Amino acid sequence: MNWPTIRARLDLYEKLMRLDKPIGTLLLLWPTLWALWLSAEGGPNWIVVWVFALGTLLMRSAGCVINDYADRDFDKHVERTRERPLTAGKVSTKEALLLFAALCLAAFALVLMLGKPLVVWLSIPAVFLAASYPFTKRFFAIPQAYLGIAFGFGIPMAYAAQLGEVPAQAWWLLLANVFWAVAYDTEYAMVDRNDDLKIGIKTSAITFGRFDVAAVMLCYAATLALIAWVGSSYALGWPFYGALVIAAGIMGVHYTWIRGRERMACFKAFLHNNWVGGIIFAGIALDFLLR
Repeated sequence: MNWPTIRARLDLYEKLMRLDKPIGTLLLLWPTLWALWLSAEGGPNWIVVWVFALGTLLMRSAGCVINDYADRDFDKHVERTRERPLTAGKVSTKEALLLFAALCLAAFALVLMLGKPLVVWLSIPAVFLAASYPFTKRFFAIPQAYLGIAFGFGIPMAYAAQLGEVPAQAWWLLLANVFWAVAYDTEYAMVDRNDDLKIGIKTSAITFGRFDVAAVMLCYAATLALIAWVGSSYALGWPFYGALVIAAGIMGVHYTWIRGRERMACFKAFLHNNWVGGIIFAGIALDFLLR
């Protein structure tokens, strides 16, 4: 196999893993960073940080691969996804499964490097959640809640890596991430609602119906309330709460974008959640830095 052919295959794998679309990785990374900084009270082990950052990239990539495998027949009927490598037949199902396995094994190797038994045990449900999420769209009314658990499982793992245990704050922070994921992924689902109705996939946008915008804003409010509760247990101050106020303002802007339910405006709001996660992390990091 010559180099141009190899390069073409690698380009297809890159698209299958969505490396060209980093928003998913960032939405996984921010909650993990919240947990790393909170659990270490502003001074995380930098080796642990790099392991989790790389692990987040690997597991998000694995999640994209298994998602496309699960949805390969459905995606043919959706305008936005019909040209994905697996759906278009440019990558075989065998290649996709092998790539998924390789990514999971690489992530597991990183976990073993940490030498923390609890993190190793937690990695098992983490892989199960990532692998099973795509199939929940067949029967869960709000699969986005399941996604929130899968996307946020780096939170208890981060606490376990730093402290050797998973305190109550980790689970409250995970719940906050579930509400956040329901909010931003409902915005995402609003983009494909008509296609999803035709092909029979369940999403929160369909389940919430005409109350979709209200549900997004209520989930945003729950997210901020829970994160504020967790922050109070660490006696965080004005930088943290100031960041939450800014995040609330950003969420308010999202309301102005999604209330018309226009596809591209909803997609814009989804992408913009990167700023929500980043601002909250900045508030946490700055608060500890100024102590």
